[in-house]
Amino acid sequence: MTTPPTVPSATPRTTYVTTTIPYVNARPHLGFALELVQADVLARHRRHRGDQVRFLSGTDENSLKNVLAAEAEGVPVQDLVDRNAEAFAALRGPLALSFDDFIRTSRDPRHRVGVERLWRRCAASGDLYRKHYEGLYCVGCEQFYTPAELVDGRCAEHGTEPRLVAEENWFFRLSRYADDLRELISSGRLRVEPAVRRNEVLALIDSGLHDFSVSRSHTRAHGWGIPVPDDPDQVVYVWWDALGNYVTSLGYGTDDPAYDQWWTGSTRRTHLVGKGVVRFHAVYWPAMLLSAGLPLPTDILVHDYLTVDGRKISKSSGTTVDPAELVAEFGTDAVRWWLLRDVPRVGDADFTRERLVARADADFAGGLGNLVNRVVSMVHRFREGRVPGRGAVAAEGTERLLTACREVSGHVDDALADFDFRRATGAVWRVVEEADRCVDATRPWELAKAERAGDRAAGERLDGVLAALVGACRTLADQLGPLVPESAARVAAQCAEVDGRLPVARPLFARVGDVEG
Repeated sequence: MTTPPTVPSATPRTTYVTTTIPYVNARPHLGFALELVQADVLARHRRHRGDQVRFLSGTDENSLKNVLAAEAEGVPVQDLVDRNAEAFAALRGPLALSFDDFIRTSRDPRHRVGVERLWRRCAASGDLYRKHYEGLYCVGCEQFYTPAELVDGRCAEHGTEPRLVAEENWFFRLSRYADDLRELISSGRLRVEPAVRRNEVLALIDSGLHDFSVSRSHTRAHGWGIPVPDDPDQVVYVWWDALGNYVTSLGYGTDDPAYDQWWTGSTRRTHLVGKGVVRFHAVYWPAMLLSAGLPLPTDILVHDYLTVDGRKISKSSGTTVDPAELVAEFGTDAVRWWLLRDVPRVGDADFTRERLVARADADFAGGLGNLVNRVVSMVHRFREGRVPGRGAVAAEGTERLLTACREVSGHVDDALADFDFRRATGAVWRVVEEADRCVDATRPWELAKAERAGDRAAGERLDGVLAALVGACRTLADQLGPLVPESAARVAAQCAEVDGRLPVARPLFARVGDVEG
């Protein structure tokens, strides 16, 4: 059996997080924003835990879809690609993304040399050969399909009838790696999550893997793409080209030390992908790496789709929601929070503005914002803005809150390790709920009244309650940092002492429903 090269131990832990790179035949939509935000949270979380992290995104520009979109607009392909790629890169600001690198496959000088090197490595393994082929091709997927894979003669992903294409192409010996892939995925050495997607991949492998075409004629590609090494009449298949970005962006092919640090040397190499492209990332890409003798990713984390009125958000269907426009309307963290709090680990999620508004107003203005405002106001009212110090003992009624604060970090770690953002946000929100329960149970205003009447024990208990509540707010700021960094910073600033006192309480979050109206 062919096995991936041994990965050297890495100290400190290093994590490489990537998104897929989308086609740029149109502007970005909220469905891809979901993946960007998920990847950003994983990257921020691991940095927060002390990892060295590299977070990559980019755009897939050597696609026939981009050529056809440019022709439809009557503009040069490079002009359309440049314009739309800029819109994808510009999501960094509105979505508060922390990616370290952004690769463009038609422009970045690192990419072509890496693709060529990967091609030559697989050719040297005897895994590339040329033959005549006739098949049904979906331009939307950039993939050949057999009749059995279609639904009523149409692509299940795009609902379109594939074109009949006949030409001579280069093929990759995928069939050679079926046993290797089955063992790697079954053993968890190549982790595919969630389980429903892992089982889907294993079923695909068990149904029989067939060699697949990895080039297109120069004519059918309209001259757009990377020429096949030593065969200029063919261009490299867009998926071969695109998948290579995970290593070409690290300088694979140019002897850049970043490749050794972040690919061969990383503790975790994590790809985030949508369910529609699982076969490319969990079957084609690992097989290519095995052929080339390169390490495999460690994790392929798969999300389902967003829908609008039950229809998948996609550029090709025209069902789109512009994430930058959504942020301009409701704010960065309202959008990030809905994507993290309401989208399930398994199953599609239907987006509406009403749901986004309801979630943001309930959790930020009504939940977190109300809690922080109450706590800081009580510290000013009862202790002149000074947080009771380390001498404050744990007070009766704070036990559950203190436990929640101690345990939240571990719960978030576990949830994100399982690629479950809804569970991670729920773990954080339990601290909010316990803090609210603590206020209701301990009734600090009554303790303050008793203290003024001469009850020293009530005053000591009040110190313990206020210390626990401020500590909870600070814990929330810390744990929310990777999830909603702007909101976390607001909470942290409100709970940071200046000259020994907390800032005067002020509303932290406006109701986004008021913004809408």
